[in-house]
Amino acid sequence: MMDAIDQHIIQLTQTGLPLVSKPYHLIAEQLGISADEVMARMRTMQENGIIRRIGAVPNHYKLGYTFNGMTVWDVDDEMIDTLGRQVGALDFVSHCYHRPRHLPEWSYNLFAMVHGKTQESVDAEIAQIKVLLGEHCRAHTVLFSTRILKKTGLRIKG
Repeated sequence: MMDAIDQHIIQLTQTGLPLVSKPYHLIAEQLGISADEVMARMRTMQENGIIRRIGAVPNHYKLGYTFNGMTVWDVDDEMIDTLGRQVGALDFVSHCYHRPRHLPEWSYNLFAMVHGKTQESVDAEIAQIKVLLGEHCRAHTVLFSTRILKKTGLRIKG
């Protein structure tokens, strides 16, 4: 259960942590509590599913990764969990999802985002995924992004 302090923590962090050397200390100062309490409350909210994750959200384009492709794969349904974990563990895959098929138009059920500084590097990453999936992969394609569409989650107003 969230109290008023938890709600304030969410409001202060939902657009990102402050870009200072000790962000939790700054939030704590604003709330009149300790940084340890801020971190403990955030950890509890994460454990309880109130906060899904705490992580960096990079702008790949600004980092020089201008070739960003969502690879989509048609793999055996009985292997999706195993293969998804293996693909998601690759160091060049930023996120990997199991998604439902929408037959007959869309047969793909495994999605994996890859990023590269050149078309050749992304092609090499895609080739590695294809080898990993092996005989369990029937088809695949890549949807390349041309711009960032969304880099924010749900926002709670104060």
